[in-house]
Amino acid sequence: MRRTKIVCTLGPAVDSREKVRGLIEAGMNVARVNCSHGDWESKRRWIAWIREDSPEVGPVAVLADLQGPKFRIGSLAEERKELATGGWVRVG
Repeated sequence: MRRTKIVCTLGPAVDSREKVRGLIEAGMNVARVNCSHGDWESKRRWIAWIREDSPEVGPVAVLADLQGPKFRIGSLAEERKELATGGWVRVG
């Protein structure tokens, strides 16, 4: 029995039922859906295909990859600040 899992990221390159089915048949254990890109309709479609086809071939988990926190800053002041190792910087 294989203990290693095969995780495949779904995206535009596999946006057909046949291609998703091919991944399942090739041994995909986890379908990663990147929630930071694309539209929700595509994600719903991929998950539906997996749910419909995996019982015939084998279990496939769906991993919803959610975007973590991002720091966004505006323009920086012209004045430069020297930062010391171990010092504190307040952003916000």
